[in-house]
Amino acid sequence: MLIPTATVLELALSHGPYLLFVVLIVIGTYTMLANRNFLKSLVGLYVFQSGIILFFIMVAFRDQATLPIVDKDKAGELINPLPHAMMLTAIVVGVATLGVGLSILRRIQGEVGTIEDKFKDEN
Repeated sequence: MLIPTATVLELALSHGPYLLFVVLIVIGTYTMLANRNFLKSLVGLYVFQSGIILFFIMVAFRDQATLPIVDKDKAGELINPLPHAMMLTAIVVGVATLGVGLSILRRIQGEVGTIEDKFKDEN
């Protein structure tokens, strides 16, 4: 049984942020696996990580919820701050990883003369 195209399009448009998450994950994975250039692979890793962070923030979002600074009676209507704090930490770790990766690539370029993976096609 085929699903009508209009239904798929309506579903995609109603879940736009989730579609963005999937697109970022696919682009990041493809960039990491398809390129021989280590810099492009590192950028693909960063795009992949951004997609994961976006997913966790979307899952933690609650519509019509408030910050957890009010009274205890509205506990069901509050936003859980833990996922957002974890994703902020993940962003910091990601930027640090990107910085270390770029410095390693610069060192490789200085020693070898290129950041291309020369040894991929030798088999």
